[in-house]
Amino acid sequence: MSSNTSSRQLPHTDADTPQAGPAPQPPADTATGDTTASGDGDIPGDPAASEDGVTAGPGDGGTAGSAVASEDDGDPPAGAAPVEGPATADATRGDSASADTTADEGDPGDATPGDSDAGEAALDDSDAADTAPDDSDAADTAPDDSDAAEAAPAPGDGETSDGPPAPVRSRRRLRRGRGWRQKHPVAARILAWTLTFLAAALVLFALLMPSKVDSFRPAEFTRLPVEAIFGAAVLIVLPRTPRIVVAALAGLGLGALTVLNLLDIGFNEYLGRGFNVVLDWSLFGDAEAYLRDTMGGRGALGIVVAVVALVIAVLALTTLAVVRLANLLARHSVASTRTTLVLGTVWITCAALGVQVADVPIAADHTAAVVQDRAHRVRDTLRDEAAFARIAKKDDFADTPPDQLLTGLRGKDMMITFIESYGRSAIEDPVIAPGVDATLTAENDKLREAGFAAKSGWLTSATYGGSSWLGHSTFLSGLWINNQQRYRTVTAGEHLTLTKAFRKTGAWDTVGIMPGIQKAWPEAKFYGLDKVYDSRELGYKGPKFSWSTMPDQYALTAFERLVHGKKHDKPLMSEIILTSSHQPWAPIPKTVPQDQVGDGSVYDAIEKAGKKPSDIITDSTKSKQEYGKSIQYSVTSLIDYLVKYGDKNTVLVFLGDHQPIARVSGNHASRDVPCAIVAKDPKVLDRIAGWGWSDGLQPEHDAPVWKMSSFRDRFLTAYGSTPSP
Repeated sequence: MSSNTSSRQLPHTDADTPQAGPAPQPPADTATGDTTASGDGDIPGDPAASEDGVTAGPGDGGTAGSAVASEDDGDPPAGAAPVEGPATADATRGDSASADTTADEGDPGDATPGDSDAGEAALDDSDAADTAPDDSDAADTAPDDSDAAEAAPAPGDGETSDGPPAPVRSRRRLRRGRGWRQKHPVAARILAWTLTFLAAALVLFALLMPSKVDSFRPAEFTRLPVEAIFGAAVLIVLPRTPRIVVAALAGLGLGALTVLNLLDIGFNEYLGRGFNVVLDWSLFGDAEAYLRDTMGGRGALGIVVAVVALVIAVLALTTLAVVRLANLLARHSVASTRTTLVLGTVWITCAALGVQVADVPIAADHTAAVVQDRAHRVRDTLRDEAAFARIAKKDDFADTPPDQLLTGLRGKDMMITFIESYGRSAIEDPVIAPGVDATLTAENDKLREAGFAAKSGWLTSATYGGSSWLGHSTFLSGLWINNQQRYRTVTAGEHLTLTKAFRKTGAWDTVGIMPGIQKAWPEAKFYGLDKVYDSRELGYKGPKFSWSTMPDQYALTAFERLVHGKKHDKPLMSEIILTSSHQPWAPIPKTVPQDQVGDGSVYDAIEKAGKKPSDIITDSTKSKQEYGKSIQYSVTSLIDYLVKYGDKNTVLVFLGDHQPIARVSGNHASRDVPCAIVAKDPKVLDRIAGWGWSDGLQPEHDAPVWKMSSFRDRFLTAYGSTPSP
């Protein structure tokens, strides 16, 4: 046999060494009817053997598949090896599988955790193996003879078999699974390169992904992430098993970070802040309820399923991508090491010189900074719990005697009313403001004609885009309640709220009108409300308007019927929540004649004729327009009620709880909301003359701006309350 025979030729048998005498003829093969030579057919120095591919020169990648190909041609050519028998056929298939494996390793990044180091070392030979697929294809196209040869017993054994042995079946499955690579080598290589490119693109995107929509710019993705360079350096030097484990964990971690970044985008878009990994998980229940109320049960279920599928897909794809790239780095360790060193040098140079593209630094440590920021937020959140608990226990008016509280409002019917999502943008945004400003002017004229006057200013809400209860609690408690943890802490305590202060005096009955409450609400005790009328107790029989359970006009009419219109021994202190301006602002109720409100059935036709959430939810301009209309409706409903049912002893305080979502209020919008105090008695407004507030319902652009948490103490002080020593 030639000394330069390829290592991928047929495995040697016991008769591989040529003999001087003529080879004995074996008995006829009962399975195929062919005669099988006892040797491999190699004749030293015979050029015909080399031409048939049994003997290959160095690096020619030849395979010993010519014998199988000759079976299809009939008689073998002169000088070629005789037709193979059972043992030789098995060896040929085993060698073909080996060649398949080697060819697979030649594809870029096409690796599995089971790739052997020996297979990695044989990468250079794979290209040659891929260039000669014809023999393997020929073997695949003639499986019947070879399968029969495998199934046939050795001559003279006299044994029978019910089927091929397990190793043979395994080889068949392997051959079928990889047959497409042999038949379509170019397509296989293109697919491998494409998958590798997509894996690299996904990893880079995850490493550089911003957490705000307005930060998505092409320049953000031209940066060089230091995390990728460091990760490559680690993966290159690791042995196979640790490399796979580390790559999988890194990919899973990167996927989790990507999911958190997506949550940041959503929270910034709707709530004007990032996702808090400690506190915000409870908000998903509220989000699901909002979707169900807005889009129906099936629509909400579809969105939930899609979100869960997206999370699973992100985690799986990032993990597979990092593992694929890790195997590619290991297979090309020399080139990978050089590239990593070059990129590391470039990163250090760009960082030192401050090189930028479109004002974005080339040298990036974005992911490390994001992880560090999240860690700091977790630490600050945990520390804040204890710190806020101490703050909530301090209250300047907690020990004020009842007869020294709110002496300037004795005998007045108080209404504290929150209008959902009524923010500064409603009054100042160029798309929204014209309609809202015209409404405020018209309603202000109504008030003046009815003998009322108003003053207004700005308050900075503790929340943005949602979580209205944080705004309500901040305004009434005098504490900055900007997260769910603080809300739970304060509502579990005995801190004095503005509504509770009225009850503490014993001079007012306190009541809550809460159309947005659809289940038990234990916070009523914290707020000091003697009676709460929620959505189930207001007698509404009409349709829901998206999330809002009933129109504001109906809620105020029910308040008059159930509470205000009845005789009372004491004045009322009423907290009223108006919800018609809650997103998605479609459909929007319309004002109907007061004598037609009834049980709300009159709104059926209005709801059916209104827009659907899907009509506006993806269009920012349409959302702004419909939001403005909803604010106009809510303000009109409130002022119409006050003009019709208010008297000289009525005092109204109304405000927005927060700004609308960023898609409506705009990116980087303030958190300011308008607040107004309306009364017929001039003495009521005289007490706040020193506040510097604007006359009328519409505060001037430069009117004073206070934190919402400061209102309680200012109000209590202005109306005769004395702080305890």
